[in-house]
Amino acid sequence: MPDSDPSRLLRDARHLRLDTFVRLRWLAIAGQSAAVVGAQFGLGLSLPFGWCFLAIAASSWLNLGLRIRFPASYRLNDDAAALLLAFDIVQLAVLLFLTGGLQNPFSLLFLAPVLISATALPPERTLALGLLAVGLATLLALVHRPLPWFADGRIELPFLYVSGVWTAILLGTAFTGVYAWRVSEETRQLAQALAATELVLAREQHLSQLDGLAAAAAHELGTPLGTIMVVTKELVRQLGPSATPAVREDLDLLREQVDRCRGILGKLTSLGADGDGGGFLETVTLGQIVEELAAPQRALGVVLDVSGRGEGPEPACRRNPGVMYGLANILDNAIDFSESRVTLEARWTLERVSLEIRDDGPGFSSEVLLRAGEPYVTTRSPERRDDEAWNRGGLGLGLFIAKTLIERSGAQITLSNAAGPGNHGAVVRISWARHIFERGAAPRHSPELPRSAPLPTGDAAPI
Repeated sequence: MPDSDPSRLLRDARHLRLDTFVRLRWLAIAGQSAAVVGAQFGLGLSLPFGWCFLAIAASSWLNLGLRIRFPASYRLNDDAAALLLAFDIVQLAVLLFLTGGLQNPFSLLFLAPVLISATALPPERTLALGLLAVGLATLLALVHRPLPWFADGRIELPFLYVSGVWTAILLGTAFTGVYAWRVSEETRQLAQALAATELVLAREQHLSQLDGLAAAAAHELGTPLGTIMVVTKELVRQLGPSATPAVREDLDLLREQVDRCRGILGKLTSLGADGDGGGFLETVTLGQIVEELAAPQRALGVVLDVSGRGEGPEPACRRNPGVMYGLANILDNAIDFSESRVTLEARWTLERVSLEIRDDGPGFSSEVLLRAGEPYVTTRSPERRDDEAWNRGGLGLGLFIAKTLIERSGAQITLSNAAGPGNHGAVVRISWARHIFERGAAPRHSPELPRSAPLPTGDAAPI
């Protein structure tokens, strides 16, 4: 699995939350509605009231659709954010067309979407939005309905004044866009430098801790393992031919496991000297990853169905402990909340690699689905609050940590409940683009699996 890329993480972190767009648009809708109602009924101006509210309703419908379709924590990519800001510019242009064009003092609000874009989107998106705003402003300077005045007449401002407003919008768009982008870019560069420094320091700290723990474990465990080996050999010598086959088999197994422990300790103590990329950083297949996840769960009393098939050779990747921890955390959750069965399914094509974890429990609550990925969200389903799994004292950080670790590898995570009549339970889907999943993997020397080959279901392969 690919390692974390600090630049990519920061690029993803700067993506705006959809909830921010929705809240700002509700604020704009409230302001537009108040302005139209106040001008129509408060000042007695003659407005195309129905058409104005139709344009405002379009923004309301879009907000409601986005709120229903996506969770509050969803983060927009650059293209989606640019499209939403473009919609706001067009919707404002429609309102201005109905109420006097650039003669309307609210025409300066063209600057708001460009300013938001400059602080959060790449320069090319901001340039495109600025050109859209200036282009629509140019059109409104030439074509628009009359500026509403009093009931007994209307006013036409000189074209020189309209040209001045157009120039102000043009210069304001350019200046605020460049200024806001520059300030935001400096802030992002500083944050990126700090994040990269913290990441390097954290990795060095973890490596130092692991190195020290490995040396301490090898030192502390070496003596008792040696004693066990000596006692085992002495028992074999004392029993001799009189030992029953069962006892001799147990003693042989004990010696074998002691040798295995010594081998593990030898690997731990030699990690710092190995330069061949072995040990915990070796290349593993998708089947080995699935088996490593499933093996510890098979003795917990819950039926665990493991399956996998795909198109082309089985994908392989570089083992990523963070991703393994995140996947194990999600599988643990499924085991805890299941009634009797959990399904772990792996699929791959020439383009994508995916894992799906399903359980037959009560499923995710609406709060979890709405705020998926946020910290301190502890509810799965109110019906399970008296269960042991519910009362383990967690802080609601498990899903947040798991989701963050897995998404750092380039994966996409989707949380849902089982669909269809009679179906229930939670469904978690993790998907990678295949080239991202296999990034950094060493060439494989084992034979390729045939299409639709099942994943291994025996003992976990060594990783």
